Order: sequence, then structure tokens, then C-alpha cells
Amino acid sequence: MNNEIVLLGHGSGGKLSHQLLDDLIIPNLSGVPTEDQDDAAVLPMTGDRLAFTTDSYVVDPIFFPGGNIGDLAINGTVNDLAMAGAKPYAISVGFILEEGLSLADLEKILQSMKQAAEKAGVRIVTGDTKVVPRGKGDKIFINTSGVGLFEHEVKVGGSKAAVGDKVIINGSIGDHGMAILSSREGLEFEAPIETDSMSVNALVADLLKEFGDAVHVLRDPTRGGVATTLKEISVQSKVDITMKQTDLPVTPAVQAACDILGLDPLFVANEGKLLTIVKADVAEAVVALMRKHPEGEGACIIGEITGESEGKVYVQTAIGGRRSVEMLSGEQLPRIC
Repeated sequence: MNNEIVLLGHGSGGKLSHQLLDDLIIPNLSGVPTEDQDDAAVLPMTGDRLAFTTDSYVVDPIFFPGGNIGDLAINGTVNDLAMAGAKPYAISVGFILEEGLSLADLEKILQSMKQAAEKAGVRIVTGDTKVVPRGKGDKIFINTSGVGLFEHEVKVGGSKAAVGDKVIINGSIGDHGMAILSSREGLEFEAPIETDSMSVNALVADLLKEFGDAVHVLRDPTRGGVATTLKEISVQSKVDITMKQTDLPVTPAVQAACDILGLDPLFVANEGKLLTIVKADVAEAVVALMRKHPEGEGACIIGEITGESEGKVYVQTAIGGRRSVEMLSGEQLPRIC
């Protein structure tokens, strides 16, 4: 392409639109040949259960320590499908580009999306691109939809937590939110903080294969963090969940940043973490299996289901007290994903 920035004409549906698709977007994402570039992708399906999800990404800034809006969009969609217990199969991608966006930046984003999709074993099969005038957007917004297939009969869900179950997470919390905030505000801490954005579908597949129905709940604690996610589960299952503050995995850098900014890491977003609630008698084995995966090296038990109720979440403090945790009220860190 001869142009160095996105022009309004790139969204016209004419020559520039086709040039953008043929020279940049399709080669970087899917490689679909011209003869197959129809209005919808036709996908062969098997089985009687299908998972489908959609999400939009408006993160600011679009490049941040450890990632960018592109791989974030793919990883987030893959993980949403995995949390349903499905094997991610195909993804659609929609772009809203602001006039003036650097084509070099766009290509970096496209390449990162392609790499993230390949790593997760999912195909980008269809999409759409629109361009808005300068000042009417913010560089780039991405919408994704994903389809997943089930290769097992296990059914997980937020309403399946039971008294006695253990709560497990696959690693440290709050990394993504603090990476975005530090990058956005130009904050520098003694130790660098990078996003935890990654796909966890391979880890989930092994969990379900090994432990089956002993896995009751899978959920990714993105916006609102671990606290809000567990509160959602407690309400769905009508149970009390109690975490131990001393068991919560927070890196020193994230904890220090939260202390400086007056934030609680329990409410800070994650993009490569999963919460799973499992039967107590397999909890230690689940942690051991998770630690064999690079995505689960920091896995640990952080709490348990302690009773039936209308949905309460507590943190047992280091000094022996107990505090109640509610859902995040308002937007603590806007445009985090």
C-alpha cells in the first residue's frame, strides 16, 4: 500500500477498501482466497452443543507493556469460550478505524492478532472494517465474536458452586489493569508491570479432560477483577465464598502500585487469569496439573465455598478478621479492555 495512514476512503467499500483488505487485513489475519470472500463464512459443525460469544475492545492506550489491543481481543474471545468449557473454533473480527491511524501500527496489531490466534489454535474466518472521520473515534476499536465446540459432556456454570468446593486461580492478580494504568498515565515503578493477557484454552481442556464433572465453575476475572467475579458466582449459586488474604497471589510490583494509587488488587482487571471452583477432594491435584502449564505456573487455592446464602463474599484478613466484599461500583479503571 502506498498510503501511510488510514483514509476515509478506506471505509468506502470501493478501491481503497479492497486495497486495505487485500494488501493488509486479509493477508495478516486469515489468508482467505478471493473466491471464498463471501458475506459469511460457512463452517462444518459436529455435535449438539455450540458456544458463541461476542466482545468489543476499546482499550487506551492501544499498545501497552506486554501486548496491544489486537492480541488482547483474540485472547479475550478465546478465554470467554474456554470458560464455557468449549474448544474455540472460529472468530470474526470487526474494526472501527479512525482516519489518521498509522498503517504501520495497524499492521503491528494485525500481526499480533494472527500470532495470538495461531497460538490458541483458533481461526479468524470473517470480519468487517469501517473508518470514521478524524476525531470521531480513538485510533481503533475492535469487535470480535467467537464460536466454540464441545468435545465432552461436562457442563460448567456459575450456578454450580457447592458448599465445600475450593476456589483456585492460575496465577497473580491485577497485572493487566496496573499495566494499562501505568502506561496510560506514564507511571514508572521500581519493577516493570506487564499485562497477563494470554489464552488459557489449552489449560482448560486439560482440566476438563482430567477432572471432568469435579470442575464446577470456570470464569475469567476481567473487568471488576476477582472480587466482582466471585460475587457474581456467589449470587448465581446462592452460596458464601470466603477467601484468605494471605493466599491471594499479588506480585510485589502490583501490590506496591495499588498501595500508591489507593486501589485494591481484588478489583483490578485480569486478562489471562481463570478462576475455577472444584470439588475439595481434587483441589490439590487441580493445582498440580495447572502448574505444569506455562499459563498456570502460579496456580493456588485462594478460598472455598463456606455456606449457603443469597450470595456473600468475604476475605479473611491476615490478622484474623473478616470483611465483606461487594461488586465493584462504577468504573475504577475505564477503558481497560
